[in-house]
Amino acid sequence: MTVLKRYVLRLFISLKYITANVVDGKNGRIVATASTVEHAIKNSLECGRSCNAKAATIIEEVLAMRLKVEGLEQGQGRAIHVAVNKEVEKKGFKSRTKVWAVVNALKNNGVKVVLEDGDNPSQPSY
Repeated sequence: MTVLKRYVLRLFISLKYITANVVDGKNGRIVATASTVEHAIKNSLECGRSCNAKAATIIEEVLAMRLKVEGLEQGQGRAIHVAVNKEVEKKGFKSRTKVWAVVNALKNNGVKVVLEDGDNPSQPSY
């Protein structure tokens, strides 16, 4: 069974910044974004030279609010797909806690998230 991945979470993690984008898989358009680069978010964090899991959690809380404004948090079967293993491999093992902080913050803020393990997507988890 092929699962249409309409909305996909993409993470960009560096030593200084965390950016999370939700991308529409149909047309490649970014529908919601949040980043520690944003002035309002940057001033509320005390990251210093590095952003930690706390910063990742705050980013995802902001992203969850923006998804709710767009009407995509529960969205008629339009869950946000997250390939956790791919994101951890891409970011490196040390960023594992940040990736999971992002996923857990989305789930805790009421966003429907589908966790994927390799090529076999798991059932939606709320």
